[in-house]
Amino acid sequence: MKIQSRLLGCLLILLLQLPGAILGQQEPADGAAKPLFSSTERLDVRLSYSNRDLIRDTNDSTYLNTMLLYRVGDEAWDSLEVRIRARGNWRKANCFLAPVKVRIKKAAARGTLFEGIKELKFVLPCAPTDDCADYVLKEYLAYKFYEMVTPFHFRTRRMRLEYVDQKKRNEKAYELEAFMIEDIANVADRNRAKRLKRTVHPLQQDHLSSVQNDFFQFMIGNTDFSSAYQHNEKLIFVDGRQAIPIPYDFDMSGMVNAHYAVVSSVQGDNLDIEKVTQRLFRGFKRDPQVFDAVRRQYLDLKPRVMAYLDSMAEDFNNKRQFQNTRDFLENFFQILRDDTSYREQILVAARDQ
Repeated sequence: MKIQSRLLGCLLILLLQLPGAILGQQEPADGAAKPLFSSTERLDVRLSYSNRDLIRDTNDSTYLNTMLLYRVGDEAWDSLEVRIRARGNWRKANCFLAPVKVRIKKAAARGTLFEGIKELKFVLPCAPTDDCADYVLKEYLAYKFYEMVTPFHFRTRRMRLEYVDQKKRNEKAYELEAFMIEDIANVADRNRAKRLKRTVHPLQQDHLSSVQNDFFQFMIGNTDFSSAYQHNEKLIFVDGRQAIPIPYDFDMSGMVNAHYAVVSSVQGDNLDIEKVTQRLFRGFKRDPQVFDAVRRQYLDLKPRVMAYLDSMAEDFNNKRQFQNTRDFLENFFQILRDDTSYREQILVAARDQ
């Protein structure tokens, strides 16, 4: 067993050093981006629909038809037909605006920026306020941070969304901070993987990817997830590896710290924290060599993470929200650096079952 442990440690160190390896930030060799996600430029988008009808009348099988207009840079506006529905039961019940699921027919997308895209998620603010716009920006940043960790992630693209709420007597227009998320089918295709819909116990999932995911959730202060039940997690299968978890939906995290955020209870599991800004490690106990390798990876990533956050400072409406986000991330890296804090808050806190 000691020999196997040493071999695992050597392998993890090698992976950390190899360019383009799993622990690096390179995409797989075949991971060509769809045109929509090949650019980081903010995309101008226009949508017009009844917010009331979207929340009240749509579900997994019922969609509204509308036109999606988009413009890249200074180009002319282009358009395509889409179908949309509301996402997220909690947001539908508690927010003015709900996240949107978008479906696009293959024929409509052909020859457009959206070619190769069948489904998308649009993340909108809970309400058209400056604070809610900052929450969206922070959630977008969470996705970008996870891109630095592993190639097994959801791609995103920021939007400047002009939304017109259609009402019986008049219309009301809003300019919203928003972003789009690719569908799990595109994630699987990009990684030559298959989506897994069945339940897989976390300890039967890929150890390295699981620990990377668990550290990320701890970094952003998120407990609103379960890879066991695929709650705010998707699973894919890559040849030669066990099931790989891919996280999404971070608006209940401590890093976002939305005014409406509550400590989640996943499958009736009540957590020993009172507010979302209290970190709680939700990962499982695994080989310490894997934990140590991922710990080093995150510490090495700190300059990139903080630099990316700083590059977005001027996009925040409330500078206090930016500074709070920076302080929250700094606290995570302080925990990783300090052996006692790391042991108590991560290694000891890891679950047995």
